[in-house]
Parts: sequence; C-alpha cells; structure tokens
Amino acid sequence: MDQSGDVSRVEPNLHASWKSRLIREFEAPYMHALRSFLVGQFKQGKVIYPKPSEWFAALDAVPFDAVRVVIIGQDPYHGEGQAHGLSFSVRPGVARPPSLVNIFKELYSDLGIPPSKTGSLLSWAHQGVLLLNSVLTVESGRPASHQGKGWEVFTDRIIERLASEKEGLVFVLWGSYAQKKGAFIDRKRHFVIESAHPSPLSAHRGFLGSRPFSRINKWLEEKGSSPINWALDAP
Repeated sequence: MDQSGDVSRVEPNLHASWKSRLIREFEAPYMHALRSFLVGQFKQGKVIYPKPSEWFAALDAVPFDAVRVVIIGQDPYHGEGQAHGLSFSVRPGVARPPSLVNIFKELYSDLGIPPSKTGSLLSWAHQGVLLLNSVLTVESGRPASHQGKGWEVFTDRIIERLASEKEGLVFVLWGSYAQKKGAFIDRKRHFVIESAHPSPLSAHRGFLGSRPFSRINKWLEEKGSSPINWALDAP
C-alpha cells in the first residue's frame, strides 16, 4: 500500500485481535465508498497523511485486550512528516504541533513531568493507551478535509466494541468533535473525561487545568491496574 492510489486490494494493517472484530466493516457499503474516495484522491495527485500503511497504526500498536485508556482525537496532523497514525503523536525528531505542546504543558502542571524531547507517544500506546483519531486520513494542508467520508462510522464501531466488550476503561474526549463519540459509552461501566480540545484555539477554555493524567491514573489504580507512566523520556 503506497501513495499510488492502489488501496483497493491491500489487507488492512492492524493487529489480529482488531481484525477479527472489524473485518466485516471492510466489506460494508460505507467502507467501499470511503475506499473509492481515497483512490480518487490519489489519482488526482492529492497528498494524503498519514501514509496508507499507517492508517490503522493505532489499532496495530494496542491489541484489543490491552486497551485501558482511549484518547480520541479529531483527524491527523496535516503537515508534512507529522501524522503517523496515532492521535496527537509525531515521530521522534519532528517539531511538536501546538496541540501537543499544550498536552505537555498540562502534563507538567498535572504531574510535574517536564516537556519531553520527543513528540512520539508510542510508549503510551505500549502501555494500553489507544490514540485514536475520529477520522484516519487528511489531505495535506487541509484540516478536516476527509470528514464525512466514512471514517467516523468505522471509528464509532471501534468505540462501540470497546465500550460493550470491556469494563472499566477510561475514555478521554477532548473537544466537541470527540465528545460526540461519547454518546454510546455507558458511564456506569467506564470513566469518561471531557474537556476543551488542547488546540491553542480552545485550550484555555477548559483543557489547561483539567488534570486528565492524574485522573486517569487514579481510576486505573482504584480498579487494581497499574498507572500509566506518562514520562516519555523515562528509560
């Protein structure tokens, strides 16, 4: 799977525990329509982020049974070299986008963890934090350009599966777009954290000062689970 536009014959690159639960989605009419849209974008020469092999990277990084926390973003970063399939994360060595800068500010305010040298959140994923965007692709330089094309249905199915099959998860919904995803989460079974989005446009309206990281760890420990080590530069 590459930027050539031939995305129609390639198996989705995601962990087997997810594939077994979502395989029917790839044959659903909405997914066929989404695939046709993406093929058309490539044929028009559009640059799409992240690269196709990373569209399902969040699901490949965290097996279904390992998920403990779900942080829901909107859509991928739309700048060159930024998006790699995990919401809010960038690869090591890539400059941190403003939303991620604010996430690190809140992490320092909440837990005293100084901003990391890396913007990669992969170590969070390896501890069971599913970093899931609502929309999994975007056109270069055009935020929200792939909204309403079908990805939202697919990611709804992911959240429905998690909410119905598991107990005691933490769902972190930053911003109104992510909060729409919370409509079918049973809050008697799961802990839901809602606040403004960490974007500079909204962070001062309730994200900064919301202390999500300590609240997540408190919940996990109360449920007998180990806390997340949020310190990205820790050995």
